[in-house]
Amino acid sequence: MWDPTSYLRYADERSRPFHDLMARVPARRPRAVVDLGCGPGHLTATLADRWPESRILGIDSSPTMIEQAGRQDTPVTFAVGDLHNWRPGPDVDVLLASAVLQWVPGHQRLLARWARELPPGASLAVQVPANYDAPSHRTLWAVADQGPWRAELLPLLREAPVRDAVAYAELMADAGCAVDAWETTYVHLLSAPADADHPVFTWLEGTALRPVRAALDDATWDRFRVALGNRLAEQYPVRHGQVYFPFRRVFFVARTPARAEENL
Repeated sequence: MWDPTSYLRYADERSRPFHDLMARVPARRPRAVVDLGCGPGHLTATLADRWPESRILGIDSSPTMIEQAGRQDTPVTFAVGDLHNWRPGPDVDVLLASAVLQWVPGHQRLLARWARELPPGASLAVQVPANYDAPSHRTLWAVADQGPWRAELLPLLREAPVRDAVAYAELMADAGCAVDAWETTYVHLLSAPADADHPVFTWLEGTALRPVRAALDDATWDRFRVALGNRLAEQYPVRHGQVYFPFRRVFFVARTPARAEENL
């Protein structure tokens, strides 16, 4: 289950890729904007400031996240939904999927379908974390593979679920779209209080560690978190009260072919 509190511990760092992605979306007057995997909705709500005349919808599979999103004072509509089954309507001029498709096996097929089904001139904006070969994730899976919890956690191990920027650009170009694709490595400076978990562990607790926590009982989880925290402290030493945490992300904005007279 998603925990909005855990996810929002590093809200500023997690928000920056969203804003960097949206800065490259060219739409000026979209009829409808949909944010798939909107989470707690605080970022989706900012879209109403950019496009105050547009209909904006945030969709997430987690009822807990949608409940949190619905508490905001915003004209955005939020709803529980499964992006596997979601299909764009004829007025969806901007479709956003930020930090969600890494959880969706075979999402390349979804992207190709959305590109076909979106109206002419629509923008499909995507951002995915691409740090699966980083020390954080390599350490996580090494600890999962080496301890008494191995049987519970081995089924959760998986290959990197995302592609690089070139692969996504090729996929969208093959679908007939104009593509703007890029990669960025953010260096997050995470504060490291002496009386708290290692900050990289805390970061992972909001995302990659969710399925691990769900698979372990409380006692086993406590042993796992100590083992992982100790290994992460070796990989990411604290310097001057903070940890330097590089985080690579892949972005693209694909625009479906437009008729010459359209001006979104």
